[in-house]
Amino acid sequence: MAAAPGTTSSATPTPGRSGKEPPVSSTPPSVVALSGNPRPRSRTLAVAEATARAVAERLGVTTPVTTLDLADFAGEILTPEHPSADAALTTLAQARIAVIATPVYKASYTGLLKAFLDLYPADGLLGVTAVPLVVSGSPAHALAGEVHLRPLLVELGAVVPARAFAVTEAQLADSGQAIDAWLARSAQALARAAGQEEGR
Repeated sequence: MAAAPGTTSSATPTPGRSGKEPPVSSTPPSVVALSGNPRPRSRTLAVAEATARAVAERLGVTTPVTTLDLADFAGEILTPEHPSADAALTTLAQARIAVIATPVYKASYTGLLKAFLDLYPADGLLGVTAVPLVVSGSPAHALAGEVHLRPLLVELGAVVPARAFAVTEAQLADSGQAIDAWLARSAQALARAAGQEEGR
């Protein structure tokens, strides 16, 4: 069974919004890392994956992180039928914790990320604990995650218990220190919201 482009999980058929049966994960993922950068294999994706792995380790989640790179199927998101996007929507909605990352474009999130999330119905992310992550060229845009991305995720029903994680491009080469500092402040709230005790 083929996995959807941009995902790392195994897949089984399930009905999608397009009326077809796109592949989705046979086992709901615990932690998902999603990048809304239109460039494939971007630095945004790398820091999203690193953050998701750190969150999983801190909370004692042993299942592998599932990765969704919207750039892998960006061309189909606005088409009438989008089976790979449908599979990604299902994977994200099944997550316990989702790190949703975007570079800052014009002081907000990317159009690609917005177009993807717009495919959800009301409360499409109900039950998901979300981590908004923004990558910016300047610390002046650090609030983009709080001001723009957090409200979008909350509108879709996600729980966002911690402050958005903001990373500058200068920190990307060695993002571990920034991730550790953010996680030190946020792990307890994430664990509580996800119903997971730290280290278990």
